[in-house]
Amino acid sequence: MARETIDHLSDCIYSIILIIWCGREDSNLHGLLHSDLNAARLPVPPRPHAEVDARYTGQLRDCEGQSDCYMQIMLNSTTIEWAVSEGLTSYEDAVRFMEGRARSIHAGEAVELVWLLEHPPLYTAGTSAKPQDLLVPDRFPVYKTGRGGEYTYHGPGQRVAYVMLDVAKRRRDVRAFVADLETWIISALSTFNIDAGTREGRVGVWVDRTQSGGPLREDKIAAIGVRLRRWVSYHGISLNVEPDLNHFGGITPCGIADPRYGVTSLVDLGYPVDMADADAALRQAFEQTFEYDTVPVSIQI
Repeated sequence: MARETIDHLSDCIYSIILIIWCGREDSNLHGLLHSDLNAARLPVPPRPHAEVDARYTGQLRDCEGQSDCYMQIMLNSTTIEWAVSEGLTSYEDAVRFMEGRARSIHAGEAVELVWLLEHPPLYTAGTSAKPQDLLVPDRFPVYKTGRGGEYTYHGPGQRVAYVMLDVAKRRRDVRAFVADLETWIISALSTFNIDAGTREGRVGVWVDRTQSGGPLREDKIAAIGVRLRRWVSYHGISLNVEPDLNHFGGITPCGIADPRYGVTSLVDLGYPVDMADADAALRQAFEQTFEYDTVPVSIQI
């Protein structure tokens, strides 16, 4: 069987696995306004930050401005790129970039990347989205996605982290990879002394807000929705820092209409955390969870 055919079948199989895994959640995060080449273009490598493994720091400094040299070192290190985009990023541009970058990572032409950003207000519909769960169709733009899950919301004040990682280097275990994403979020929230966790049958990260003697009440603070293409992940996670929670009212988030389960954010819980605080916590927790160092880069799309 030709290699291209095998790759195509593998892509389909891995996508189906993730649709099943994320099928009941409002998986957030969701790439080529430019050509494939532009979408996958590496940013100019900056100076690495102090936490990068000392074995590579000097080598990267010597390679500054030399993309071939930089690529060779990065692909053979335990270091990935970490980008934070300011302002609001178009959803279409983000998806096109992700898809292009995932292809380049698979081909060994780009370094793994975690990309943090915010979107303008919008809804996304996963492969399991039901028309009746879009309660206010004309409120915000609605985008159909290839990820698993149902309807979700993205908007200002929500930190989206697109995770483009080679899962083939991480045991080729989809469930373990999703569990690592959950651990990453839970660890980041623990920085603010927030006791968050996962729930059986409800994907994502939740906090218990049940009052003493009262009925059960749990709110989702972060969502997970990934897809693999040839073992490279894209899409990722979203963490509610300070979004307008009323915007979730235009959909039935993750198809769960049960009034016991809602949506919350760091600020809604009473924690005066800004996006920079959240980013710092996410970066530190990512490095601890995945045991990789990160190098800050800039992304232009």
